Amino acid sequence: MRELVTVQQQAAAIRPASLESLLSSFLAEHDVKASSRATYQRSLRQFILWLQETGRSKRMATLSREDILAYKESLSSAGKSSYTLSTYLAAVRQLYQWLESKKLYPDITRGIKAGKKPRGFRKDILSEEQIKKMLEPLDRSTLEGQRDYALISLLARTGLRTVEVSRAEVGDLRQEPGLQRGERVLWIQGKGRDEKDDFVLLTRGSLQPLRAYLEARSASSSDPLFCSHSDRNSGQALTTRSLSRVVKQAMRRVGMDDSRLTAHSMRHTAISLAVLGGASLQQVQAMARHSDPKTTLVYFHNLDRVKAGAERYITI
Repeated sequence: MRELVTVQQQAAAIRPASLESLLSSFLAEHDVKASSRATYQRSLRQFILWLQETGRSKRMATLSREDILAYKESLSSAGKSSYTLSTYLAAVRQLYQWLESKKLYPDITRGIKAGKKPRGFRKDILSEEQIKKMLEPLDRSTLEGQRDYALISLLARTGLRTVEVSRAEVGDLRQEPGLQRGERVLWIQGKGRDEKDDFVLLTRGSLQPLRAYLEARSASSSDPLFCSHSDRNSGQALTTRSLSRVVKQAMRRVGMDDSRLTAHSMRHTAISLAVLGGASLQQVQAMARHSDPKTTLVYFHNLDRVKAGAERYITI
């Protein structure tokens, strides 16, 4: 009982004005990647904003499990996706676990569950015809047009993530033993990786436009693979946001303006087209760089489900 009182007394020291300093201390002590730290920061700022808006920041020392449940309900009522809700709640749980470890406040998030993630894909996939439709209007007489054509061709044929493309440099293009003449691979720093320790194979369809673009740029090995050609940011690597914008604009240009069609749809498209083309589970898993084959199997199951749907046997 004495220990509980001590914790309550220490918790009373938490004041609204110290919320920002608490957040800074929490982030400083977490040994995570910069991207993860930024996600924690965004998520916890959302929590702090909610505390302030609901007047709960004035009674930080008396917050309870019911308050965390109320926050969860507010996120759900605001239309946040299950992915966003899970991310926000995970950050709050991490914060309270840290507070308890510092004997500042008991972990009032224990046992609170995040929303269930939906099965299947969050984004739609495109057909080969839709990819060709996206590429046709691009003006390849301009440097930007060559860049966008090379980018979309690369994404559709390799399943690269935008973060992997943003990190890539010209020097990551290499000739590996065993490849056919003229083929290359692109070494990449994958999601959650510290090194460029994996690669994708560049077939003729992805390599030729990329070569043409890099030659037009007179790019050197240390230059980013895809860069900005605007006056303000010329030569700088395209960010994931900029890469996504290029793809989205190409989609909208040909009438494919759908919230479920994004740059990440290109990854789903490449993986699905590989499955439809006859690639094995192991081949597709290697291309997609899935650590768990179950993730790759989802693509096989979804496509088989459509092709062999029992609904086709209903003759009403």
